[in-house]
Amino acid sequence: MPVKAVKRCWCAYIKVLKYGLAWMAVGIVCTAWSQSPVRKTWRFNDLSGWVFGHQDNNPADQCEIRNGVLRIYTRANSADRKKVHTEDKVYTTGRYVWKVYIPAMGEGDQSSIGAWIYCDDHHELDFEIGYGKEEIRKKMGVASDDLLVYMTSQDFPYASRIGTIKPGWHIFEMDLTLKDGNYFVSWIVDKKEFSSLLLEYGDEISFFIFCSVENLEFLGDHPAKQENYGLFDFVKYRPHD
Repeated sequence: MPVKAVKRCWCAYIKVLKYGLAWMAVGIVCTAWSQSPVRKTWRFNDLSGWVFGHQDNNPADQCEIRNGVLRIYTRANSADRKKVHTEDKVYTTGRYVWKVYIPAMGEGDQSSIGAWIYCDDHHELDFEIGYGKEEIRKKMGVASDDLLVYMTSQDFPYASRIGTIKPGWHIFEMDLTLKDGNYFVSWIVDKKEFSSLLLEYGDEISFFIFCSVENLEFLGDHPAKQENYGLFDFVKYRPHD
């Protein structure tokens, strides 16, 4: 095993003890370091390098490629959670970039377009875009055509900030650097930084990269009344030296 991998496995062991996670987690983290991350650009002429990660009981993939653009959609009145993610879970410090078309989503629909990175349920960083709950929209004073953008760390620590965007093409970016051995993440939309956070873990944790459209309760007031979709033009990863 390379020295770099051994070092990260030892760091993972310390973090496992710190957070009281199962010993099995050490093996999971270590196996992620079978290779080093490199510059990657995925243009969706096909799904090479990606696998389905759906989380529902609907066998249909609902992922279509047209003219080099990936379209993921969910059905009305369903619990569809449609996702694709990279084959490799090797991505750490660097710049993550998604170019996504966000349509005018159903008013009040519990539906989310996602661009995110994931190791496990405690190590996950998200962009999730949807119409949002009316209570939150009123509190924020958003315009009728605004959509809400949730920028979230799911744990270590949990934190979430909400911004707004208009329907259209957008560039979503996460930038991960190291600060005193832990990740420092910035959420950036169309070159504007919306949020940043110092995490409680570092590059002993590596990630898959995800694109998704899911019918999620927190992003609306009622089950989706229409088909909702997102268009993904490309995804990029650029490691930091």
